[in-house]
Amino acid sequence: MNTKTRILRTKLSYWMFKKKVLIITGARQVGKTTLLEMLFSKEEALWLNGDDQALRIRLEQINSEGIRDLIGNHKIVIIDEVQRLLNPGLLLKMMIDNFKEVQFIATGSSALEISDKIFEPLTGRHILFHLYPFSQEELYPQKSNYELEQTLPFHLRFGSYPDVCNNQSDAETLLKNLSSQYLYKDVLIWKDIRKPELLDKLLKLLAFQVCSEVSINELANALKIKSETVENYIDLLEKSFVVFRLKAYSTNERKEVTKMNKIYFWDNGIRNAIIEDFRPLELRNDIGALWENFLISERMKSKAWKEISAKSYFWRNLQQREVDYLEEQYGELTAYEIKWNSDKKHKITLAFTNAYPNAKTEIITPLNFKEFCL
Repeated sequence: MNTKTRILRTKLSYWMFKKKVLIITGARQVGKTTLLEMLFSKEEALWLNGDDQALRIRLEQINSEGIRDLIGNHKIVIIDEVQRLLNPGLLLKMMIDNFKEVQFIATGSSALEISDKIFEPLTGRHILFHLYPFSQEELYPQKSNYELEQTLPFHLRFGSYPDVCNNQSDAETLLKNLSSQYLYKDVLIWKDIRKPELLDKLLKLLAFQVCSEVSINELANALKIKSETVENYIDLLEKSFVVFRLKAYSTNERKEVTKMNKIYFWDNGIRNAIIEDFRPLELRNDIGALWENFLISERMKSKAWKEISAKSYFWRNLQQREVDYLEEQYGELTAYEIKWNSDKKHKITLAFTNAYPNAKTEIITPLNFKEFCL
């Protein structure tokens, strides 16, 4: 499984030597460096690491001649953890402007600093990519829906981080290590957060409320902090690729929820590590939430890889009738109800179909989820 082909590989190959800096973002340990090592040998490319203090010092006052001395005759230059450098956007701009025959590739594990430091100086000079944990399409491109169904117990509990998938017998230990040592690193560095225990408590609350509507005020009251602080922390967690939000869909503010968000984790394994629960599925009472979080995170990956422009939502009216997941594309709505139990008959609530009679509707269960994810 450690030789799985990443979908991003083809996209990167297409953009090589087109006079653009290629920037790859993604959480730590999702395989950014491994992907580039599969594309380029150590001899073929110059590899630089932004976590290297000596390199950071050398690049602080560098000019175009210094860059020439640094890169030599290399035609490919890869900078890992570029956000750790001083003024990385200006540095990359200098590189691409003065050495157009060289392909520069930068990786970053945090959108927090990348957005502030890189994108503005590189306007028109970069192509941005994002790498996620393994998708089902990357892991099992040839498997049938039945075969995919057999893999669900593992991924609902332990997620899809590359190291976890490649070493399944050690999955629990690896996830505990990942969540404790890497999960908060960029958030804590970026804002110099003085109370990481608050971040830990917030993540636990979000993990227990996964797939549910989240009240910022209720979280603030539970943590005894300001609502603005909770909002800022969730924003930081989104930009460090730990969680993402779904907004409520509404065309009728008098009858439908409009301002609430649902929180999802990009990886089930990280979510379960946070609440320290890796029990088998038959012993759990949160299987519905695990299934929904898994499916929607997989759908978001699939949308990204296929460059689908559909917007994602959930729906609920004031009478508590809801639809798990909606997509809107070119004015057309598709509503999905996500159910773990394949034996029962399920349908989209009449409250939604009456309000949106032209919407397409689908029920997604373990028996038919392949097309939804892949």
